[in-house]
Amino acid sequence: MILGMLTALFAVSILTPFIFQRFGRRTFFLLAALLTAALVWILSYVPAVLAADQAAAIGEPNAPPAEVMEWIPQFGVELAFRVDALSLAMSVLILGVGALVMLYCARYFATSERAAGPFAAELFAFAASMLGLVLSDDLVMLFVFWELTTILSFLLIGFSAHRIYARRSAIQALIVTTFGGLAMLVGLVWLGELTGSYRLSEVLAAGPSLLADSSTATAVDIAVALVLLGALSKSALVPFHFWLPAAMAAPTPVSAYLHAAAMVKAGVYLVARFAPGFHESTFWLPLVLGLGLITMLVGAWRALRQTDIKLILAYGTVSQLGFLIMINGLGTEDAALAGLAMLLAHGLFKAALFMVVGIIDHQSGTRDLRKLSGLGRSQRPLFLVALISTASMAGLPPLFGFVAKEVVFESFFSYAEATSSGSLLTLGWLVVAGVVLGSALTVAYSARFLWGAFATKRPVPGVAVARTIFHGPVPRVFLAAPMILTAFTVALALVPQPVQALAESFSTLFDPVEPGVEATYLALWHGLTPVLGLSVLTWVLGFALFWVRDAFGRLQANVPAVVEAERGYRGTVRGVDLLSSWVTARTQRGALGWYLFIILAVATLVPLAVVIFGAPGGRSLAERASLDSVIIAEQPLQIVLALVILAGASGAIWAPKRFMAVLMVSMCGWGIAGIFALQGAPDLALTLLLVESIVLVVFVLALRSLPAGIWTQSPTRFKLGRALLGVGFGVVMMVVAAMSMDARIAEPISMEFPWMAYEVGQGANIVNVTLVDLRVWDTFGEITVLAAAATGIASLIFVKRRDVQRRELHEVPSGTVGRVLSDKALSPRQFREIKVARSFATVAREAWLVAGRTVAPEHRSIVFEVVTRLMFHGIIMISLYLLLAGHNLPGGGFAGGLLAGLAFVLRYLAGGRYELEAAIPFSAGALMGWGLAVACFTGLAPLIAGGQAFQSFDVELTLPLFGYHHFVSAVLFDVGVYLVVIGLIVDILRSLGSEIDVRSEREGQRASSPGHGIHGETSAGVAR
Repeated sequence: MILGMLTALFAVSILTPFIFQRFGRRTFFLLAALLTAALVWILSYVPAVLAADQAAAIGEPNAPPAEVMEWIPQFGVELAFRVDALSLAMSVLILGVGALVMLYCARYFATSERAAGPFAAELFAFAASMLGLVLSDDLVMLFVFWELTTILSFLLIGFSAHRIYARRSAIQALIVTTFGGLAMLVGLVWLGELTGSYRLSEVLAAGPSLLADSSTATAVDIAVALVLLGALSKSALVPFHFWLPAAMAAPTPVSAYLHAAAMVKAGVYLVARFAPGFHESTFWLPLVLGLGLITMLVGAWRALRQTDIKLILAYGTVSQLGFLIMINGLGTEDAALAGLAMLLAHGLFKAALFMVVGIIDHQSGTRDLRKLSGLGRSQRPLFLVALISTASMAGLPPLFGFVAKEVVFESFFSYAEATSSGSLLTLGWLVVAGVVLGSALTVAYSARFLWGAFATKRPVPGVAVARTIFHGPVPRVFLAAPMILTAFTVALALVPQPVQALAESFSTLFDPVEPGVEATYLALWHGLTPVLGLSVLTWVLGFALFWVRDAFGRLQANVPAVVEAERGYRGTVRGVDLLSSWVTARTQRGALGWYLFIILAVATLVPLAVVIFGAPGGRSLAERASLDSVIIAEQPLQIVLALVILAGASGAIWAPKRFMAVLMVSMCGWGIAGIFALQGAPDLALTLLLVESIVLVVFVLALRSLPAGIWTQSPTRFKLGRALLGVGFGVVMMVVAAMSMDARIAEPISMEFPWMAYEVGQGANIVNVTLVDLRVWDTFGEITVLAAAATGIASLIFVKRRDVQRRELHEVPSGTVGRVLSDKALSPRQFREIKVARSFATVAREAWLVAGRTVAPEHRSIVFEVVTRLMFHGIIMISLYLLLAGHNLPGGGFAGGLLAGLAFVLRYLAGGRYELEAAIPFSAGALMGWGLAVACFTGLAPLIAGGQAFQSFDVELTLPLFGYHHFVSAVLFDVGVYLVVIGLIVDILRSLGSEIDVRSEREGQRASSPGHGIHGETSAGVAR
């Protein structure tokens, strides 16, 4: 059910842009309704969660609701989800505030705002990602959803992509949170390996025993510190706090959701989730309490300096996040209850306040508190909402913020008493003092926000203060969302029992309080206690700071910024840029030979060192060296082929021209194909033979744009060095391969392939069955890469779309081709020769190929055209035979596609680009697309029947006239491979062949005299 709900939410996010095109901003109402339905669904788990936690509290086995599906069983990765008190509370916050934010967006965006469709999709997908994060019970799934929120927040912060500040803020948030996320990934994997399980609940249960074991304690400490690094960066704690205020470049709904109720709470959630198992680790309290307290003070201090009311809330959020991290990471039963209550309270009042700011900005056009004046009198409902939410943020009664902060103070007070040992200078009392000071600053900036947004102000020198006028009345829907949040802020203060029940269920995961000590509970009145005195002290100090705000502002202005985190970030990024530029300038010299030299030198020297000196714990070359089992050759023909390969390699080194060098390299490949054939590998031999032939053609086509000679400077310089490096690389790779085979101690997995190919894959050709069945995922990835490579080649060659050239070819009148050069551009002798050639070439009957009407006579070869015409259809039929017979005999989709591609190469060489278009009047991109579609269909079809992706099935049938047939579904996948390979070759022919022909023709036209342009097609002759 949980997986189904998440799938449905993500599916809706994909469809949202299309729905938005039809219904406009009314789509936000639909999305709000869907999130509300999801909220009702998650609330249905409340009885089961409470029952499970109550049973666990008395020692009875009763696990919370959970769902588990296998995903990658080889690595222990599962689609595991679990609903407990903490995840349920977070889900309610995510879905409830998310639904109200969607309702708010319905009036925030203008009717004609086209970009609101993708924005709605991204925001809805973010809600689904956050829900998946808090419900995940698998470490890998938790990280996947964690990074999804990072990517989606990047897109949402950078919504106003036309503004450079928005783009920079989005990139900054992405870099900082991704850095923390990668560190967290290392910690999660480390904990999973130490525990022996990636199930989050099992990792947390094993935490105390791992910390108690001296052999694993240090590793656990480091892993937990890495996990905390990810949480602290996500929740914008010092020194990562600077990204959150910069993220205010996002639209206000993003701030109200991501930066008040959802994304930044992910770090708090992670701390709360890991606290039961790992709060006793070495680095836990120093990081959680130390950085949390510093963040609380720094954020509140900076909030009091802001003149933008949205930035006041942003820095206030930074401060409150430090506060939340501290209480949720304290690791006591009271702190767990207080932390969950404070987390919900913060989400309610801060989301409402961000929405209020959005309304003010939307209706007045400014957020500058120096320019806002009189809104408290003119906008009473809006002021009332802001007043209640601000008072809750300041911790004033009778609001839920006060109720939550009281139990937070009580938890810190109890912690200080328990750790004081009679001294007031202990860590516990220092934390209490810091929390009181931070809370006083919170009261001060809360008052500053309310005063700055709604008070009627006196004129300030240099600033024009006037009564702020809204552009029309505030729509009811616009105000409904913050009013609902404010109503819950009041209601939960009066009736806190629902939150109390959830929080108590979560707190049972921690060690209970000492016998005789009253447990913490949520209430408006706890009596005249020291904790109430601390609350009163914060109010007095806070309002006093606001009262002397001008003097305090001057004090802040005179305090120098000794350490600026954002400046450090920018310096780090600038240093990385300078280092990369320095390295690039010294390595990327623009010389292909230099790049190959570095690559081959490193690939030679590093393995050679390992071979000579031995890997750690391994044997050196001297210890392994033995010539007893070396076989030079099994038959004389192998020696002949080896000599052919050596001759090709030597010829490539000393070849004076590029074409000769390419031909020599191809000769090496053909020789290796012969060795494969002698070793009983006809599939490999056939494929390599076809690949070498295709590669030769591709190289020849590309070489037309390069000089004929290879050596542009000294013809002999570096040749010997290159030859030695090439020989050394080959020898080292040969030795490494031999040693790797010698080092094998387990039976190769390939030993199982013969019977698996025959009994599981229903085929006698092991190679082909491996490609299309046993390791079909690898092949699917490879054909996807082939399609991407073809697209890359086309993007480098074509300025226009692929199909533009095809339309131009079909639109060329037949009378406009047939000449290569203007007759006046030829010598008299050349003119007479061409005239005779034309008289023999031009005939009335149908030509063998289209080349008869498109290629200049002097570049035609009638013999080549006739041979092509005779062989083309036969080659195509053989390629189809290889495709269909490849499951049991040598061949397959790849080999068949290569052979069919060679048939089209023949047509192109014989008749040029017009002949190629006549031979295959289909878009190369469409062929590759259909091929990938067929391959995807064979992977998805088994899922419909309840099987696994790419699971093959066989059908036996007897047909009239055709007899008995045994069909395997993997052949369909081979058809997809066949189409992709043909599309790739045709795309290369059109890119490196036809398009370069067109450009050469146009250059020739420009080189001709006016009025005597080129009218002919020269590709066939040049290619030949």
